[in-house]
Amino acid sequence: MARKFFGTDGIRGRTNAGVITAETAMRVGQAAGNYFVRGGHRHRVVIGKDTRLSGYMMESALVAGFTSVGMDVIMTGPLPTPAIALLTREMRADLGVMISASHNLYADNGIKLFGPDGFKLSDEAEAEIEALLDQKPQLAMPEGIGRARRIEDARGRYIHAIKQSVSSEVSFDGLKVVVDCANGAAYQVAPSAIWELGAEVITLGVEPNGTNINDGVGSTAIEALQAKVVAEGADIGIALDGDADRLIVVDEKGKKVDGDQIMALIASRMHEKGALKGGGVVATVMSNLGLERYLGGMELTLERTKVGDRYVLERMKEGGFNVGGEQSGHMILLDHATTGDGSVAALRVLASLVRSGRPASEILHQFDPVPQLLKNVRYEGGAPLDDATVRAVIADAEGELEGNGRLVIRPSGTEPVIRVMAEGDDAEQVEQVVDRICDAVRSAT
Repeated sequence: MARKFFGTDGIRGRTNAGVITAETAMRVGQAAGNYFVRGGHRHRVVIGKDTRLSGYMMESALVAGFTSVGMDVIMTGPLPTPAIALLTREMRADLGVMISASHNLYADNGIKLFGPDGFKLSDEAEAEIEALLDQKPQLAMPEGIGRARRIEDARGRYIHAIKQSVSSEVSFDGLKVVVDCANGAAYQVAPSAIWELGAEVITLGVEPNGTNINDGVGSTAIEALQAKVVAEGADIGIALDGDADRLIVVDEKGKKVDGDQIMALIASRMHEKGALKGGGVVATVMSNLGLERYLGGMELTLERTKVGDRYVLERMKEGGFNVGGEQSGHMILLDHATTGDGSVAALRVLASLVRSGRPASEILHQFDPVPQLLKNVRYEGGAPLDDATVRAVIADAEGELEGNGRLVIRPSGTEPVIRVMAEGDDAEQVEQVVDRICDAVRSAT
């Protein structure tokens, strides 16, 4: 059954258009509240948000929904998504809610739900809540209506927790770090945690005004960070996205370091200490073949999943892995967090930098990436990947790359676009393969 509300990462869209409205938020609060109200204890939900202007509206509507069905609400104000996952578990809440559209610009917003264990809800749980959205909610009796309150120590709790992800013997003294918080949810906590561990911190994207989240700053717009790192003579730059579950790094030369190199660094250090679980790393089909070969050289595996950090996390839990992530920067370190946490990953990178005594450009170049090319082809209608000619071109390309490359072709989950990615040892061959498939898709539409 097609979903009307939930996508691959909760509910997301343009504010006051489509599903992201105050009405929807209240209905989600009522439906999720009805789903999680089980037993006679006093039920509670933790609600956090990023810095979008629409967060006030969405928060108020969710509070109305949850309290109307008898749940007490704890509001944290702006905090990273992983902080809400953490607080949901630590405060013995029945449910956690994060109001955020992640790396999207301010006009979008979204709702992510976490269970009492701090993990994102399963597809089955989301489907049941979605079904409840079309039903009349079971409202609480007047004496059973929930209460709502704000807590003041949420930031401190999270800062303390993420600092525990590095050894107490490690100090960042003498390290100069530029921290770009995307004018988002981590604008207070990430710089504070890094500074408290001893580093000199230079900040970017820490002046949110409701409409500037991810606007020219953060992990999806790193040019300002690259320039700042070089201008300040910093040792490293850290870029988070709007809800701080994603990390991109810039080395001391201003060069971008993606999630594949970060995973390689963290996994190799943990493997050396005997702390890596599962015999390897979990990543998506988009991670570079160079990472797979690098891990293979240490007799470690790279388990691949569909694109989306929820699929990475599912495979990690199934296989007992404790390191996983995406090339785009989602880093999941299950020893310390139940979802992607850019701040925790950043602290682990900084700890490795300190321990090595080497520049970031060296320790963050763990392997040579294989030439990789991704192109998007927009189509007007139909199903171009079902076209016989397109399938034949794809089959030929797979045969051509076999043994020295990979091909990944997938439709976008949010727009009429086919994403065509190829990688291999021969950059010219990769480009030719991608162009042939793109031409075939265009001709089929």
